[in-house]
Amino acid sequence: MARIDEIKAHIDWLKDLFKILVTVLVAVIAGVSKLYLDHRIGLVFYSGIVLVVVFSFWIAIVAKKIEKHIKELGEL
Repeated sequence: MARIDEIKAHIDWLKDLFKILVTVLVAVIAGVSKLYLDHRIGLVFYSGIVLVVVFSFWIAIVAKKIEKHIKELGEL
């Protein structure tokens, strides 16, 4: 029973991390969009684009880990 509780706790932690990453990604996209609409394309704009890509990869990795743990939980 302890293994199930451990996996559930890890899934909960990963879900919270996922929510934070998605929130930050949305904020960065909004900032990059505002810079684009204001025609202020410079270093900050391109840094934002890089952050969008990085956060997208992080979100994909966290989602895969959540899926792996859910399958592991189903096997127990």
